[in-house]
Amino acid sequence: MSEVLMDVQNLAKHFVIDTDFLGRPVTVLKAVDNVSLSINKGEAFGLVGESGCGKTTLGKILVNLYKPTTGKIIFEGKDLTALDEERRRSYCKDIQMIFQDPYASLNPKMSIGDIIAEPIIINRLLPKSQVEERVIFLLNCVGLARHQRNRYPHEFSGGQRQRVGIARALAVEPKLIVCDEPVSALDVSIQAQVLNLLGDLKEEFGLTYLFIAHGLNVIKHISDRVGVMYLGKLVEIAPKRELYANPLHPYTQALLSAIPVINPENKKERIILEGDVPSPINTPKGCRFSSRCFKEMDQCKLNEPAIKEVFPDHFVACHLF
Repeated sequence: MSEVLMDVQNLAKHFVIDTDFLGRPVTVLKAVDNVSLSINKGEAFGLVGESGCGKTTLGKILVNLYKPTTGKIIFEGKDLTALDEERRRSYCKDIQMIFQDPYASLNPKMSIGDIIAEPIIINRLLPKSQVEERVIFLLNCVGLARHQRNRYPHEFSGGQRQRVGIARALAVEPKLIVCDEPVSALDVSIQAQVLNLLGDLKEEFGLTYLFIAHGLNVIKHISDRVGVMYLGKLVEIAPKRELYANPLHPYTQALLSAIPVINPENKKERIILEGDVPSPINTPKGCRFSSRCFKEMDQCKLNEPAIKEVFPDHFVACHLF
């Protein structure tokens, strides 16, 4: 049985948009609402869903950029949400993040050598005399040359900048890396290179990933298990092969049908979802997907389905099951 590295229990993040004259919340945006998942040591857990479904917010909670409204984050048996700010910060080096925009996430006034060295120095991981050697090692790991350490972010391409971001995340020897759509801002030809690099680094350093992406076609190449998120909630979790072979939730089926087919002769039926995604400020009473679902039943509008195990390791939140 796999060892659980992180266990997320009933996690929620609500943003107060408006208050009354007494300061009480009037309008609340439920970005993440009662999400539970576990990430096993050494695996890549893929998280997929449309823009605005709460994927990135969940990732930022896990790296301590947002404080959760409710819920627990159990990391290596320790509840991080129960720790004070100083003690929780000590875990930050163990949980790192690769950001979506490789340019915005790098300080334009610092050389890439200084960018990679900074977390090593702050966390006092090595003597000063060994920091440069570590920086050169990390540059080589991500496919960059040692002489490039004195250059600045604007002197690199998008793919190279993302490699710098990956090297920075590796600098503190983390146990979990949250990859927040790390290839969505890159050219298609570069995406495959970065995905292959992340896969190689996972094997070389025994890394664990939470890999966030828009499309199931990207998730397929790197993930071991996949969670599908819709409007702040997880609607399906399954091993990768099981999810692609036997998608249960109608939303997952629609996402899979949207993956482009390379051979035009291999035609498949496209599921077109009608309507718009409901507002996370005013969520539907029952199933959040009911207004767009092509298999909607009467009870879908009345009762919210709980996520449950239908097949071994295959969980779904749908009244059909």
